[in-house]
Amino acid sequence: MPSLTGYRVRAVAGEGRISLLRKTFKYRLYPTRLQGKALEGQVAEACRLYNGALQERRDAWRMGRVDLNYYHQATQLRQIRAAGDLGLSNYSASQDVLRRVDKTFQAFFRRVKAGQKAGFPRFKPLARFDSYAFPAYGDGCKLRDTGKLYVQGVGELKVKVHRPLEGQVKTLTVKRECGRWYACFSVEAPVPEPLPATGAVTGIDVGLESFAVLSNGTVVENPRHYRQAQARLRRAQRKVARRRKGSNRRRKAVRELQRVHAHVRNQRSDFHHQVSRKLVNSYDLITVEDLNIKGLAGGMLAKSVHDAGWGSFLNKLSYKAESAGRMLVRVNPNGTSQRCVCGAAVPKGLGQRWHRCPECGMSVSRDHASALEILRLGLRFQALMQPVAASIA
Repeated sequence: MPSLTGYRVRAVAGEGRISLLRKTFKYRLYPTRLQGKALEGQVAEACRLYNGALQERRDAWRMGRVDLNYYHQATQLRQIRAAGDLGLSNYSASQDVLRRVDKTFQAFFRRVKAGQKAGFPRFKPLARFDSYAFPAYGDGCKLRDTGKLYVQGVGELKVKVHRPLEGQVKTLTVKRECGRWYACFSVEAPVPEPLPATGAVTGIDVGLESFAVLSNGTVVENPRHYRQAQARLRRAQRKVARRRKGSNRRRKAVRELQRVHAHVRNQRSDFHHQVSRKLVNSYDLITVEDLNIKGLAGGMLAKSVHDAGWGSFLNKLSYKAESAGRMLVRVNPNGTSQRCVCGAAVPKGLGQRWHRCPECGMSVSRDHASALEILRLGLRFQALMQPVAASIA
């Protein structure tokens, strides 16, 4: 059997598809002033419990006790709540905070064993602790028929359900972002039926001058959302720098800066969703490069690479292709811009933006030639997989 080294396939239509998937529906909450204070109080209590559990773990670690885990700490919850030392209203939400602490330590030990930079778990200030969760929907939280969301310890909150809530709700997370509140419903939903086949295939070369170039020559322009917002960000950052630390005016200025960053992030995410959806709807086979984005996002190109958000785009393209029954293939990026589809080597420097092949005479843009080579590698992978699929059948 031919070697498949250098290829990774994400989704294949047909047999073996999962029947359920986990999705999150995020809705904006509109609490009253009193409800907002109650939400702040619940998050503050969750933060205090988190830091208290972390302190107990640290003390046990210094004393040489390594067997302290979630179950030991969870048995203390009833006594703590009975004594009135914890203001977090829901018992299950309190347990979830302890699970969060346990996960941080499990991740710490895993990094230590792997020889990675460990990063011992740290305390969280209230300014950086922005959410708490109800691990069992219906226990302390419920979306009423009136359209309001009941949250234990807070009351019924006005919620903007801008799209239908589909599937079986499993958990609810109440989250604070830039001074605003959101409800995140994690649901289990059936996988939609595969999209009808189109018979079309494409290769995609992502870049900075243009966001992406397809193998058919289509160019997706790079919107450069961060660079467009740099003037607003500069003014908002200057306002923060001029405020006295710890003052109310500084907190307001920080919130304004956060909202500008959030707007840029939302713009970029919306752009990625639109482009990935169009690609998945149009093509049965989508081939992309398996890029080392962290390595590319350094030096002089760091700002531009982060602004393009290739990793986020490829992740969205990946799960959309999987749910639609499309095939997404990641190919080895080495040499895709230095070869022609005819197989001839065409070396080019970074400043050379046009591809001219001395063998077959192809004359196209550098990015278009790369997209064609990426597609060729993807089609080669598909041809290698066909005998395998036939032998399995």
